[in-house]
Amino acid sequence: MEHDFWHSRWASGQIGFHLPSANPLLTRHFAALDLTPGSRVLLPLCGKSLDIAWLLDAGHPVVGVELSELAVQQLFAELGCTPRITRVNADLQSYETDGLTLFVGDIFTLSRALMGPVAAIYDRAALVALPPTMRQRYANHLAEISARAPQLLISFDYDQSQLPGPPFAVPASELAQLYGSHYRLQQLASQPLEGGLKGQCPATEVVWYLQSA
Repeated sequence: MEHDFWHSRWASGQIGFHLPSANPLLTRHFAALDLTPGSRVLLPLCGKSLDIAWLLDAGHPVVGVELSELAVQQLFAELGCTPRITRVNADLQSYETDGLTLFVGDIFTLSRALMGPVAAIYDRAALVALPPTMRQRYANHLAEISARAPQLLISFDYDQSQLPGPPFAVPASELAQLYGSHYRLQQLASQPLEGGLKGQCPATEVVWYLQSA
């Protein structure tokens, strides 16, 4: 993961990936996870996503992981919460309020023991933010720390030659390679991205449900 790239994006406010409201694909398809009230949800590479507030309002505790401490600070400020800040180890800090724990640091340094149990994963902007060389490691790590919790995953499909990522194109064939040993994959929805990707090329958003194999 290019740490300096993402720190620079947050410092300069180049966060076009941040949506001004909860993602409609989350609100439309979250029920596919079939979670009981109070089930804890993991958001990898979460930024300051307003999806977190939506999940909390829906009664689901959230644990997130984010490289940028600035993003985490902005999230808590926008939620109007004062977090408890703890140095977990040399690699990670945690920001906590009731029902919400965000780890600041590289997701690959987060273990299952540190994170605690989760009932599901919601991946809107994590996998698609990673270059191809990192995706298999990420997929395996996520399955390990979550004990193969089911996932709601949103990917992009477009002609990668027209536009460099991130977000990167991750087609169905690659998802099968990344997750096929851990999960059964089911496509829930596919829709054109309004205005194209960054307004420069046509793209499709695809919603996937991943269930432990």
